[in-house]
Amino acid sequence: MHIILVSDRLATARTITITLRHLVLAAVGLALTVLLLSSLFSYVTVRHAAEVRLPFLQSLLMSVREQETQKARDFMRENLNAMAVRLGQMQAQLMRLDTLGERLGQLSGIKATELKPADKPGQGGPLVVPSKPLTPEDIQRQLDQLSRQLESKGDYLGLIESEMMDERVKKNQLPTALPVEAQWNASSFGWRIDPFTGEQAMHEGIDFSAPPGTPIRAAAAGIVVAAERHPFYGNMVEIDHGNDLVTRYAHASKLLVKEGALVKRGQKVAEVGSTGRSTGPHLHFEVRFKGAAQNPNRFLQNAQQQKLALIRGK
Repeated sequence: MHIILVSDRLATARTITITLRHLVLAAVGLALTVLLLSSLFSYVTVRHAAEVRLPFLQSLLMSVREQETQKARDFMRENLNAMAVRLGQMQAQLMRLDTLGERLGQLSGIKATELKPADKPGQGGPLVVPSKPLTPEDIQRQLDQLSRQLESKGDYLGLIESEMMDERVKKNQLPTALPVEAQWNASSFGWRIDPFTGEQAMHEGIDFSAPPGTPIRAAAAGIVVAAERHPFYGNMVEIDHGNDLVTRYAHASKLLVKEGALVKRGQKVAEVGSTGRSTGPHLHFEVRFKGAAQNPNRFLQNAQQQKLALIRGK
């Protein structure tokens, strides 16, 4: 491309040749100039919008700020909702732990008030300022960790409660309670001279001398498997305590339970009498394991010692 320049002052003509390369460089330069001026204008106007007080720019800035603020609020709300849910779960876990603590206290004989401190426990130590403030994520992480610890403690206490309950049930099913209030035993377990034949015979229980009508009580909790009249035992009650353990109460004057009834430890099941093969009012008490007669003293020894301790204490 050729451009001819004419000057009146010099009365001469000058020719300038413009190539494609010159046009490209000019276009690039113009584009860069426009871009630079536009960026500079945007920076200056946005940076000093509050000072310049341009309504449009101020409105744009306010809109951007409100959007950012709303995003921050939504983020905090979501985190607070998640923390509230976690806090509710932890409160439920704490209530479960309190309930387990009360049950364990009842099983062990410890009062619930003895497990709780009277005042707020003392705390102290040097102040260590964290390098950065806690974020919602940090708080959520600590809540999750505490929740896992509470769950682990709850499972552990639940296992202890189960073990203690099993032990208590087993203990409650052992015939260790005295079946009758008696001053002495008329006849012990083992070989003796039979009062009817005068010959040596095996006595498979213990005879407790007591006045007629004296309450006969279950030595342990169980199910009544027999409440009937027997030719030798007279009016008798048999209670199954589980684990192949059965107790028998014989020569009663009156039966107070029926077959199939559930009885508690110490519950009145009959009254002392002299029915069947008997020489006088007494209770014949037997303990059988898998059908074989056992010495009741092995089970009643602790109960008798406790009774003697009470008598001596009086």
